[in-house]
Amino acid sequence: MNSGGKNYPRISRRVVLGGTALALGAVATAAAVSQAVAQQKISQEEAKYQGTPKGNQHCDGCVNFEAPNGCKFVQGEVNPNGWCQLFYPKS
Repeated sequence: MNSGGKNYPRISRRVVLGGTALALGAVATAAAVSQAVAQQKISQEEAKYQGTPKGNQHCDGCVNFEAPNGCKFVQGEVNPNGWCQLFYPKS
């Protein structure tokens, strides 16, 4: 095509669509890796988990607690009356 007397190279739809697919693939891969990293849990030892509360702080009062006996960040079963250093109170 000629615009104002200048010749511009033509870019095919295949090239544009191929580049878009590559970019979307990279974004999807990055999202999958982020999700996998986020899903990794730490050991109870690393979290300094204990099966008893610390004062009035206990697992079932934490935003990370997953009933009946799980945690978003700590491996294995946790006691609803337990505690770890990742405790963050529910609002």
